Amino acid sequence: MGFATTLNCSSILFLISGIVLLYPIMVASIGINYGQIANNLPAPENVIPLVKSVGATKLKLYDADPRVLKAFANTGVEFIVGLGNEYLSKMRDPNKALAWVKTNVQVYLPATKIICIAVGNEVLTFNDTSLSDDLLPAMQGVHTALVNLNLHKQVSVTTAHSLAVLQISYPPSAGAFRTDLTACITQILNFHVKTDSPFLINAYPFFAYKANPKQVPIDFVLFQSNTGIVDPISNLHYDNMLFAQIDAVYSALASLGFKKLCVQISETGWPSKGDEDEAGATPENAKKYNGNLMKLIAQNKGTPMRPTSDLNIFVFALFNENMKPGPASERNYGLFKPDGTPVYPLGFSNDVGTTNSSSGSSNTSGFGTRPPMPSPPASSSTGYLSISSSAEEVAVHSVLLFLCLVVSTAN
Repeated sequence: MGFATTLNCSSILFLISGIVLLYPIMVASIGINYGQIANNLPAPENVIPLVKSVGATKLKLYDADPRVLKAFANTGVEFIVGLGNEYLSKMRDPNKALAWVKTNVQVYLPATKIICIAVGNEVLTFNDTSLSDDLLPAMQGVHTALVNLNLHKQVSVTTAHSLAVLQISYPPSAGAFRTDLTACITQILNFHVKTDSPFLINAYPFFAYKANPKQVPIDFVLFQSNTGIVDPISNLHYDNMLFAQIDAVYSALASLGFKKLCVQISETGWPSKGDEDEAGATPENAKKYNGNLMKLIAQNKGTPMRPTSDLNIFVFALFNENMKPGPASERNYGLFKPDGTPVYPLGFSNDVGTTNSSSGSSNTSGFGTRPPMPSPPASSSTGYLSISSSAEEVAVHSVLLFLCLVVSTAN
C-alpha cells in the first residue's frame, strides 16, 4: 500500500519541528520536503543531525542528489526521490529509464532507503500538452525498470499534482477534475491501482487566504477555533479549509470510480514572510498553521468524509530557499534557516542549530555550506521552482468554496 510496503496509507507523514517534542507518542512517522534551490544551505552531512533532532524519518527530494543520498546512507531515513519534468520524454526509452533507475536509485540501495520515485511535479497544470503526454509513459517506464531490477516491491512510482487539477471544489462532496484532464488522469489512476501507489496532491490554503483575506476568515485556514461551514449536500461540517480541499479530491476520485485510492498531501505549508500584497505571511501564522495541523493529526482525526483514515501529509519545507523566483513567500516556507536555527520558535528544549555542540548555545559553526549552486533559470519545466504558479489558479475556487458554504450555512 502507498509508497510500497514500507510507506502505507496508515502512515502519518508530517513535520512540524519542535511540536514533535510536545507530542512524541502520538506521531507515528515524520516526513518533510527537502528543497534545495539555494546557494547557502548546509552540506548534506550537516543536515543529518538536524533531521534527527526533529525526529524526521522520511525526506522527500525534488531530484536524486547524489550528495544527499550518499550522506544519508545507513541513517535509516527513508527517501522519496524526484525525477524532474525535464526528464519525462527520455523515460519513454526503456534503456534510458533503466539507466536512470540504476544510476539514481539502485546504486544507493540498500544503504540509503529509497522507497519511492516521484515522476514529475504538477505536470498536468503546466498546460503543456507534450509534457502531459509524456507523464504516464514516464511513470510506466520507470516502474518497468524497477520490475526488471526486482526493486518494484520496495520502490514505488507516483507523481504529484497541483490542486488546480480540480474543476469543482464546491461543495467538497461535488469535487470533480477538470474535464480536459479527465481522460489523462483516469489512465494515471489506473496505474496507481495496478502498482498500488498513492495519488499525491499539493494543497496550500494560504493561497486562498491571500487571494481574498477580507472574505476568508484567517481562523478557518489556520485550524483555529471557528464556527465552520456545512456542505449543503452531504451535511458534513468543516472547520478548516484544508480538510475541505482534501475531501473535494476524494469526491473527484470517487466520481471516476476510484473511491478506495489512497490520497496523500505531498506538499502543504505556510510562509513566514511575504511581499506587501501577500496577506497572512507571518511567522505567527506559519506556526499556527503547522502546529494546529499537527495537533489534528496527533488526535488521529481524518477528514469529515474519511474520519477513520489517517492523514498522510508532507509539510513544505525544511529550509528557506533564497534562490527561488517569484514573490517573497516562495523563499520563506522553510521551518529552518540555512544555519539550522528555527525561522520561528518551534518549542525545542535546546537550539537545534547547535548539533555539533554539547553546550546548547547558539553557535552554528557545524553548519558549513555546500559549494554555491548556479542561479536557477528564468523558467523551468521541473515544476518546482515556483509552488505558487498553479496554486494561484485554484485559489479562487477555494475562496468560492468557502463563501458559498458560508451562504448555504447561513440560510
